[in-house]
Amino acid sequence: MTPLEATLKSSNGRRILDVHAHVSVHEQGNAPQRTLLSEDAFISMLYLERRRAERAQKRFVLVLVDVKKGNGLNHKDRELSALVGALSDATRETDIIGWYLENNLFGVIGTELGNATNQVVQERFLSKVRKAFESTLGRENSAGISISFHFFPEEIGEEGGDHSANFTLYPELQKKESTQRGALALKRAIDILGSAAALLVFAPFFAAIALIIKLTSKGPVLFRQERMGQYGKPFTVLKFRSMRTDCDSRIHQEYVSQFIAGKVEGKPAEASGAAPVFKIQKDPRITPIGQFMRKTSLDEVPQFWNVLRGDMSLVGPRPPIAYEFRAYDVWHRRRVLEIKPGITGLWQVEGRSRTRFDDMVRLDLRYARSWSIWLDLRILLQTPGAVILGDGAH
Repeated sequence: MTPLEATLKSSNGRRILDVHAHVSVHEQGNAPQRTLLSEDAFISMLYLERRRAERAQKRFVLVLVDVKKGNGLNHKDRELSALVGALSDATRETDIIGWYLENNLFGVIGTELGNATNQVVQERFLSKVRKAFESTLGRENSAGISISFHFFPEEIGEEGGDHSANFTLYPELQKKESTQRGALALKRAIDILGSAAALLVFAPFFAAIALIIKLTSKGPVLFRQERMGQYGKPFTVLKFRSMRTDCDSRIHQEYVSQFIAGKVEGKPAEASGAAPVFKIQKDPRITPIGQFMRKTSLDEVPQFWNVLRGDMSLVGPRPPIAYEFRAYDVWHRRRVLEIKPGITGLWQVEGRSRTRFDDMVRLDLRYARSWSIWLDLRILLQTPGAVILGDGAH
């Protein structure tokens, strides 16, 4: 058995990797035989490689080879073996080859890229693969084969750029959604009913808050801010305005960058007796009524409209601002990938603002892994108590 021969099996409800041969390629001298992985096995290896890259802080590239449009190819076993043999000749022993999409897309995971730029990696691979395909299949048959490159970690653009995730690197998320379609539809139904009920029942209360804000400070009642939803899709979040209108966002941006890095005012978070808070304490930009709203989380009530629109859920991770996302470590980014953001979540009911950022992300990821309708209901029932106590809220 080779370490590349893997497939998915279930054992006591858990998904595990097991060895299994799919399509083998010819042996190359004394080198061990390489194997074309099945679609499920390749996607599992891609998932594991992402986790390894997050820990080791090393890049890899996912190369997709579209063989469906190849001229004159009819996907017979002999031709498939020739294609896999060509890929095997053009790649390293440590690269992983398999079906990204059965009978349509070959995938190659190229690891250990070193300091080579994305452009250099792409040019070298294209040169080798094109040459191998032409010598194996002929120039005419290989002319229609298209190749695309997807590097991980994804490069994060500057301010104002697109931070959306490259779905190609996360195929298991789409498969997971398809298997949970019924449960997710129920979650959406609860979101619609819950947010609509909250907007109707508390409408007079909302009007009173709006009036107080208008009478105590100049500016609009609602504060609008672009946040990142699931997969990095931007949307405009609504909140009751709790700050003056002439505020400089750089104060918060600098503080959040230090907080995410595990530092507060230049000191390690662990050096203080109590855990640091996610929001600035005694923020000079906040109005007197804004301080009360933040303490009681009333400033977030308009987000029920975001839930009704589908931008958010009642339960889920907190949606980040783009400059927060740019300060994230690679593994932190998973909190905007695996589930839709929400008004409340595990970190709100179990830690509130007094949770260190890494711990907050771990709570979000734990929620995404163990999500169920029953977990959502438990969190919703715990939220009023956390809001009333106000522990850690600022």
